Amino acid sequence: MFDRFIKELSVSGKKGVKLPDLDINEKNINELLPENLIDMEKPNLPEVSEPDVVRHFVALSEKNYHIDKNLYPLGSCTMKYNPKINEFMALSFKDFHPMQPEETVQGPLKLMYELEKYLCEITGMDSVSLQPAAGAQGEFSSLLVARAYFEDKGIKKTNVIVPDSAHGTNPASVKMAGFNVIEIKSNSEGLVDIESLKNKINDETAVFMITNPNTLGLFEKQIKEIAEIVHSHNALLYMDGANLNAILGIARPGDMGFDLMHYNLHKTFSTPHGGGGPGSGPIGVKDFLKDYLPVPRIINDNGFYRFDFNLPKSIGKVLNYWGNFSVMVRAYVYIKMMGSEGLKDVSKAAIINANYLLRKLEKYFYVPYPSNCMHEFVLSGKNLRDKGLKTLNVAKRLLDYGFHAPTIYFPLIVSEALMIEPTESESKETLDTFVDVLKKILEEDPEIVKSAPHNTPVKKLDEVLATKEIKIHW
Repeated sequence: MFDRFIKELSVSGKKGVKLPDLDINEKNINELLPENLIDMEKPNLPEVSEPDVVRHFVALSEKNYHIDKNLYPLGSCTMKYNPKINEFMALSFKDFHPMQPEETVQGPLKLMYELEKYLCEITGMDSVSLQPAAGAQGEFSSLLVARAYFEDKGIKKTNVIVPDSAHGTNPASVKMAGFNVIEIKSNSEGLVDIESLKNKINDETAVFMITNPNTLGLFEKQIKEIAEIVHSHNALLYMDGANLNAILGIARPGDMGFDLMHYNLHKTFSTPHGGGGPGSGPIGVKDFLKDYLPVPRIINDNGFYRFDFNLPKSIGKVLNYWGNFSVMVRAYVYIKMMGSEGLKDVSKAAIINANYLLRKLEKYFYVPYPSNCMHEFVLSGKNLRDKGLKTLNVAKRLLDYGFHAPTIYFPLIVSEALMIEPTESESKETLDTFVDVLKKILEEDPEIVKSAPHNTPVKKLDEVLATKEIKIHW
């Protein structure tokens, strides 16, 4: 199957198209580059055997934490297992250049065109732009689309409503897009407080931004009512798609009443994104907003794929060239491999794993919202205060046992928060070991826990001092 993908999508495209030959050697390199940039001397590199080189880089990789080592339970920042076929397929496109003529890159253009269609089908949106490079840029681009829409209609809108449990990038994107941030509180169940929404929304409201499931791992069960309230004020309902992996194949944002959203391809559809990248944050919109999407759009012109820049109402370009294309390849392959039923199984398994862990761990931590969760859940370490422990201490001690720590101190509305997302790709055995380790940590001498980590390449840091006196050296 994957051989066919390569043949269909990695080919140059039109028959008879020949790429220009580049004859580059030492003889003519002086004609291609300025003299001051040319260094003909060979670099002074040590003579090292292949085993020594391999061992060096393996040793470096072991000093870092990665998904191939063990569980990566970062809540709201999914770090699921990344199929190695994704990497192989992404490499299959490494020789393309974004400035090649369209007729020579028909494979990549077809892949992007089809990926847009898949994302529309998965979420119930009508049009997608793949350009934004990350979820935060997807939020910002979506709000620019909303602003362009209202300006085009001659409607003055100044405010965007954001729940207190939202990702921190939401209010930042609102301000960058030129709107005012209006915050509403969550209710006792951790969901949108409907009365608070009714009190805060008015005809100056442009957008209500909401994550569903929200950052507490809870599904907004009143989403239909929320959509009616928002639309009754001629406002738009936006979905932060960071938690889309909880509802794949089960529910579609477009059917819930959302008008626009962003996707985190690097989370939902499996791309390694440790260390802040790479990312991809496409945006999807309903039909009445498609004219405002970023340019260029990809057009299928009787089997020939091309870029269309002729969109006078567009918000313009938000990223150079094609966007983060390698992430798109990985997402495309993942969707192709899983199929519609497979994607549904992904979400079901993620939900089961999260609820299994929640019920195992509720014996040892305070649970602020005890109802069944979706793909992630939030605990609180405030019950550990009588032992002199904080959530941070437990997180650092986990490193000694070979586990990455969960997200901590987020969402901000939960004191001493631990936000845990096991994802669908972890086995019951791994989850049980994780529970056993947490239980063991809570039974240890508190002084050992407070001085952790002990077994990592870098021991416990003075974080306040490290912030004030940054020292970077080889």
